[in-house]
Amino acid sequence: MAQPGVQSDLPPGSPPPPAVEGYSWVVADAETGKVLAAKNPHWKLPPASTLKMLFADTVLPKIDRNTTHQVAPTELSNLGEGSSLVGIKENETYKVEDLWRGVFLRSGNDAVHVLCAMNGGVDATVRQMNERAKQLQAGDTNVVSPDGYDAPGQVSSAYDLALFAREGLKNKDFRSYASTKVAEFPGVAGAKFQIQNTNTMLGQYPGMLGVKNGYTTNAGNTFVGGAQRDGHTLLVSIMHVEGKGKTYEDTGKLLDWGFAALAHAKPVGVLVEPLPVPGDKNDKGTKAADGKSGDTKTAKASSASDDDGFDWVLWAGLGVPAALVVGGGVLFALRRREGASGVRFEDDILP
Repeated sequence: MAQPGVQSDLPPGSPPPPAVEGYSWVVADAETGKVLAAKNPHWKLPPASTLKMLFADTVLPKIDRNTTHQVAPTELSNLGEGSSLVGIKENETYKVEDLWRGVFLRSGNDAVHVLCAMNGGVDATVRQMNERAKQLQAGDTNVVSPDGYDAPGQVSSAYDLALFAREGLKNKDFRSYASTKVAEFPGVAGAKFQIQNTNTMLGQYPGMLGVKNGYTTNAGNTFVGGAQRDGHTLLVSIMHVEGKGKTYEDTGKLLDWGFAALAHAKPVGVLVEPLPVPGDKNDKGTKAADGKSGDTKTAKASSASDDDGFDWVLWAGLGVPAALVVGGGVLFALRRREGASGVRFEDDILP
């Protein structure tokens, strides 16, 4: 998986992975961790709200879902312009489980910031998320903003996003929130209103489990989708697709291909296991993320800087189209797309 372009290992005559639009993507077996195919899996790109999966991996186990919290005005004071919101109001009281529904269904940056306040603050949460990324061996990820809002230096990769989704789906609450299509959310003075999951593949694609979508100006559309069929669960992570509907269409194509290829495709790599947590009773040691751990194509399972020698987020932050000529080919970097007003659009608010 250290090579650029699409990687797969199929018997002669087998259909190749479908051609899709994303800058990078991964198709992996969630149970075994085997990567069936990938395209530029370690490219460092802005993750948008798919980063909320790592936020949930980090914070969700720490706060009881039945805990209640009254929102202080300061907790909603530093949301980025154009952020997606679930509609949290200051001085109102919310249960933690409702806040998580706001995170997963509506990609609410307001819900993220309230949960951060309950977790010791934004800075503490960012630090914990980066520590959690290291523990998950997600070496392509650097967290700056816990909600995925565009920030200089904030990156992840299709490979790392698949790690976050795989880890998250082990948690029953994470899995429940990610798969919820419609929920009631608290309003003012005891009223409730309905929120719907922005992941429209739920209820549409057979066996869809979730997991998380996102959109920002720099990231384009990003998505991680998990689906179950015939006792197998596959994950597709895809980054930087221009059209939101195209993201789901291409994810469906990759899932269809993955389920069809599952029996005969040889893995091109592996989603590595998390490092042991010090003091964990299940700490029996974890193999290093090298060829011996099952990555059949690369000795470094999660090091984008070694894979391509180029940090794409640097060019994304320039705010202009950029191109790099490599080996006779032209690799186009991210371009910044502004709305007519100059406001950066975030998450599922399309320009």
